[in-house]
Amino acid sequence: MSRGSRRAASVALVGVGAALVLLPSLAPATIEEQRTRLPPPASCQDPIEGIWMSHKYEAPGDEWMIFTLEIHRAPGAPVNPPPGVPTPLVGHIQAHAWLGAGPQASAPPACTAGLAHWTVEMTAEGNVTGPRVAFWGTRWAVGNVFCGPRYFGYNLDHFSGLLEPGIQEFQSVNNDGGRAVNDPTVFRRVRCFESVSPPHPYVAPPTFQPPRRAGCGR
Repeated sequence: MSRGSRRAASVALVGVGAALVLLPSLAPATIEEQRTRLPPPASCQDPIEGIWMSHKYEAPGDEWMIFTLEIHRAPGAPVNPPPGVPTPLVGHIQAHAWLGAGPQASAPPACTAGLAHWTVEMTAEGNVTGPRVAFWGTRWAVGNVFCGPRYFGYNLDHFSGLLEPGIQEFQSVNNDGGRAVNDPTVFRRVRCFESVSPPHPYVAPPTFQPPRRAGCGR
């Protein structure tokens, strides 16, 4: 879950999560950590369509989260619109979270007492204007609950940021109306919709500096 959107912790974790909301955000150095966990990039014919993935850990809440974006141009949307004209997007977002496993558990562990592990599926829409992208959930439903409570609430995720075509990244922040406030989330395109996806040479990415936050300890 992103900071603030994952209301899916067990009842025992709710009180802890409420206190952790007040803690400072993670340092920008975690952007590089996110990159190291992602699969190799895929080069696609279309600059925006494809499967995009993020993989991050948030110490507040002891929460791992993998977001998977399936992004398509809306039916009838042009591939090369006039400059400055937004192109509508449609697709799907999956949020895959596990809480309470510790910072070493970058893959979901077996269910144990105190572990919450689930997926949420969202219909999604958005737009792209040049390199600027916004993509957000419009409706959510529980996908699978592997461990923990079966019923919970969820805040729809809203990603916005810039495409970096040379390294196949979508450098975004998430704002979900809850704990996620300009939460840095780096996506890499990992699969194309075309039948053939030629290997993409690795290019060292530039430093992604998330926007500064105002307030105490930020």
